[in-house]
Amino acid sequence: MSDASPFEAFVREYQDMVFATALRLLANRSEAEDMAQTVFLKAFERFEDLRTSAAVPGWLKTVTTNLCLNHLSRYRSRWRLFSEMGRDDEQGGGGYEATVPSTETPGAELEAADERQQLERALRRLPRHQRIPLVLFHYEDRSYQEIAALLGVSLGKVKTDIHRGREALKNALVMPHGLR
Repeated sequence: MSDASPFEAFVREYQDMVFATALRLLANRSEAEDMAQTVFLKAFERFEDLRTSAAVPGWLKTVTTNLCLNHLSRYRSRWRLFSEMGRDDEQGGGGYEATVPSTETPGAELEAADERQQLERALRRLPRHQRIPLVLFHYEDRSYQEIAALLGVSLGKVKTDIHRGREALKNALVMPHGLR
């Protein structure tokens, strides 16, 4: 194929963003990898239009989010089981403070990276109904109204789930053994 090299560069440029979005929503590394592959297959089909578009990051995030939400709704009972099992499988959290450390020293950069990893682990352990609205709000910059419409739930449920998710994250990042 004549577009192999430009498309490979395209994938390298956006693969981290697509994978991170999928991982935050799905909370499962292998499922996120599969979803990222699906997203890039769709991108390959539209590559001629996408390669010159300034809206590529937004398009990729939207496609990733929609595919993940569709996947979760199709496999709801399976994900509920995974979520319940996953809470006891991982340990983490501990000592997190919501401050932005100075990145002037390598030690501060490592500390910031460690805090981000702790947050990501705690986020993946949240129940689906809390994790997804939090990801959509904080990582995808969606409004409460948009989230309610995407998930097909009431605005009040979105607000409650985001509030409870934030509380659970705060507790997980302060407690030495994460969510219980």
